[in-house]
Amino acid sequence: MNGKIVVLAGGISSRMNNSKHAAGIKAKSMIKIGSMKRPFLDYLLMNICEAGYDEVLIVVGERDDSIREYYSSKNNRPLSITFAVQMIPPGRNKPMGTADALLTALKTKPAWNSQTFTVCNSDNLYSANALNIIKNLPHPNAMIDYDRDSLGFGEDRTGKFAVTEKDAEGFLTGIIEKPGEKEIESVKSDNGFVGVSMNLFRFSCNMIFPFLELVPFNPLRGEKELPSAVNMMVSEFPKSLFAFPLKEKIPDLTSGSDIALVANYIEEKFRESSI
Repeated sequence: MNGKIVVLAGGISSRMNNSKHAAGIKAKSMIKIGSMKRPFLDYLLMNICEAGYDEVLIVVGERDDSIREYYSSKNNRPLSITFAVQMIPPGRNKPMGTADALLTALKTKPAWNSQTFTVCNSDNLYSANALNIIKNLPHPNAMIDYDRDSLGFGEDRTGKFAVTEKDAEGFLTGIIEKPGEKEIESVKSDNGFVGVSMNLFRFSCNMIFPFLELVPFNPLRGEKELPSAVNMMVSEFPKSLFAFPLKEKIPDLTSGSDIALVANYIEEKFRESSI
């Protein structure tokens, strides 16, 4: 199966940059975690490697060279790591969002046309198991549909996560951002499963590309968001994206308060690696 993956690491997090743990660091995925003092992104790359990927394209921000400098100066074998730079247009103080980041990435890889690839965030520590599942699903477009109650976060946090709507065969019909209680109840399965999107997708390049170009700015956040592009795609092409249900914990590095929890998880799960 296809061993290509895009890691979205070009965003700017004011919540993390205000943390004392991240002084002088713009890319939160480069914060050193645990007793090994390795960047958070190292551990994600370990799982990516274990899951059988070999070609990694990291989207970085134009104002931060920390990721490129670090990974360009070390031996990343067996992974081949390249970079795409997400620019900030004149008149803006931040990038244009995750859909624009993925569009930027794909424009640097014309050889990926007619091929499939995985895409994920850089601040979630997806397991090798989840990354392997999404890589090997028989569907050209798919996502990991995480069980909200298994993520390891409090209800005050998971209640804000985007929830997924599926048809009877498990194909995505929509991603609902900032859901209310009625919307959450409407997507709950008979056994209480509420699926949420953590931005772990598999796409056919030719299928998603036009929607990354067409997706409008979110009127509230002022960004072009990947879930909006996905909603446009499944609306025009029903049964085009399969949602694979999975109950699994995901360490998440959203804010400074997450650092200690993530460090404890890493101490239990990881040892020194060549990556």
